[in-house]
Amino acid sequence: MKDRTDGKLVHLDGLNLSRAWCLYNIARHAGSNEAAIRGLAKRHLEASLPNVASGDYAGEHWLASFAVYALTAE
Repeated sequence: MKDRTDGKLVHLDGLNLSRAWCLYNIARHAGSNEAAIRGLAKRHLEASLPNVASGDYAGEHWLASFAVYALTAE
């Protein structure tokens, strides 16, 4: 298991969630590439969503906002 108190690691979760959010929004305008881009967004979201509630302040105080953005753009 990775150290969820490591701020650098937690920022990578934030990056994944932010990428998912952006990719879902891009996919809406991607025409025939929509499914592929949505699939990529889903992979980013699934990689970090379980870490939003890690039990440590390093991520819990801000990751949830990016998770909500991604989930509402889905």
